[in-house]
Amino acid sequence: MDVYRMAVLGLVMGVAFGFALEKGRVFEPGVILGQMQFRTFTMLKMFLAAVVTGLVVLAALNGLWGVKLHPKATELGAEIVGGSLLGIGIVLAGACPGTLFAQIGAGYRDAWFALAGGLAGAVAFGYAEPALRPLISGGPGKLTLDALLGLPFWAVALTLAAVLTAGLYALERARPWRADLGPEADGLRE
Repeated sequence: MDVYRMAVLGLVMGVAFGFALEKGRVFEPGVILGQMQFRTFTMLKMFLAAVVTGLVVLAALNGLWGVKLHPKATELGAEIVGGSLLGIGIVLAGACPGTLFAQIGAGYRDAWFALAGGLAGAVAFGYAEPALRPLISGGPGKLTLDALLGLPFWAVALTLAAVLTAGLYALERARPWRADLGPEADGLRE
């Protein structure tokens, strides 16, 4: 695929992602903070639905067309430290990298500060990474569930997608999205 087609595909995927974020209200700081405080579960449901979709697509690509997957090696220190810092930043900013541009587009002025902080953090890490590398690198290598179970990726992916779908259904029955966001979240009156 040439660069032009990749750019167009990326743009289309970005628009679809932004549309889903906006319609799901997942970009709003209150929804993000509510998820981090385990008061609302709209964000969890939205992102798990995206994981299910990704698993089904990857299972089809791998199982039907033999597309090979190339997972990165697991580096526990980097994942624990980086994940913790990301989570703290999300809570403090009320935004995550995926929702930041949706917040800017919706007119949240604080999102510009979160963007500046994220860019400054990326630059700082870029300079500090050589010194940090010995502290955060190392782990079990490429660690995948299909390899651990000795099963084909597509079978594990579809099974996991089915389990997550059942969990999402149960979570939605227990905590409907309308209860989390309010009866007029979609602009319709009941």
